[in-house]
Amino acid sequence: MSDSSKRSHQQAVSIPQGRLNRMARLGGLTTALAGNVAARGGLELLRGRKPSLPDLLMTPGNAARVANQLARMRGAAMKAGQLLSMETADLLPPEMADILSRLRSEGHFMPPAQLKKVLAAEWGRNFLKHFKRFDIHPIAAASIGQVHRAQTKDGRDLAIKVQFPGIRNSIDSDMRNLGLVARASGMVPDAFDLDRLLAEGAAQLHEETDYQREAEALVRFAAHLDGDARFVVPRLHRDLSTRNILAMDFVSGTPIEKLAAAPQQTRDEIATALIDLALHELFNLQDMQTDPNFANYLYQQETGRVVLLDFGATQSFDAALVRRYKALFRAAISGDGTAAFAEMVGIGLLPEDMRGADRKKVLDLFGIAAAPLRQGGVLDFGTSGLLARLRRAGLVLAEEQVSIHAPPTETLLLQRKVLGCYLLAERLRARVDMDPLIARYA
Repeated sequence: MSDSSKRSHQQAVSIPQGRLNRMARLGGLTTALAGNVAARGGLELLRGRKPSLPDLLMTPGNAARVANQLARMRGAAMKAGQLLSMETADLLPPEMADILSRLRSEGHFMPPAQLKKVLAAEWGRNFLKHFKRFDIHPIAAASIGQVHRAQTKDGRDLAIKVQFPGIRNSIDSDMRNLGLVARASGMVPDAFDLDRLLAEGAAQLHEETDYQREAEALVRFAAHLDGDARFVVPRLHRDLSTRNILAMDFVSGTPIEKLAAAPQQTRDEIATALIDLALHELFNLQDMQTDPNFANYLYQQETGRVVLLDFGATQSFDAALVRRYKALFRAAISGDGTAAFAEMVGIGLLPEDMRGADRKKVLDLFGIAAAPLRQGGVLDFGTSGLLARLRRAGLVLAEEQVSIHAPPTETLLLQRKVLGCYLLAERLRARVDMDPLIARYA
């Protein structure tokens, strides 16, 4: 095994295994946060200032402690941190949001001894006989696994995704423990629906940890997008893939969130392509990749194509549900609140007997989300402030206890994908012409 990759600030840290061990890690995090709050509060009192609990908790130091511990644990703990960084980006101080956002693209990796043990368990003790080169230092490390570049003796240039040991069995307990930490520490706003976030993250992770399921999705989406010159889907190599290892073509590219300084036209084309893909997945394919983590996309400057890397989280949609979403899409374009309300009831988002005042508040929120579709033309994501307005309006609904049903799983995952598309377009400061998209899918 070789180590020819460039080293980064990531570290080789053994994956903590066992429910009690992982619980202790999170319990220690709670204790550290509490101690930091007490010390900082005492200092403020000595200075003659009355400290507030939110100010004491919401500090860059505490955010760094949380991010570092979640990155070390990987698995459900890190995935929840990634989701939290997306959901609360406009609710946290900028310093905290920036630190937590690193969880979306950073993670520690397994030490070589632990890695070799995992590979031997999957491929046999003599697994190196298949390879001319296997880079022991990963090219990427995320919440449930890490990716290595390798070259087989028959000349294939591969990306090998290796799942962290014990992750699959720790998902549910990690999520429960993390919920306790988040509530005890006060690290999330009271109005934030933490239970929904954790339940959604757990369900997604249970699917993502089955690499055989992901292998089939990789093949399926390669077929879906065959002939679409805008995208690249790596090819699966079944002979080296197992439930815990996924072997695919190595495809190079630039991480998409590093393109903030790229030419405006490039940024516009990338955002337009990904928004168009999301609509195509829902309305035409009825099959969607539902994890919009920025690290899942690369950009090939020489070809102008977007590389789609991760199909661990996918969702198929029932034709009847897609018809309702199509009707809701059309209601958004026309501004028909009555039709929009009827479809949201049919989808399972709202109770049919919702009182008038609450119904108006929900439709006002829907109006904010639908404005770009009604207006048409070019939407400048860099200046629109749309997501911030939606989040503020959503928090008002939560604080006023407006009765909204917990959405079905398919709807939660679709919302995640839409949010991710908006976040990426906003990060790229892209300008997207809505008219062709509306004409294509309405």
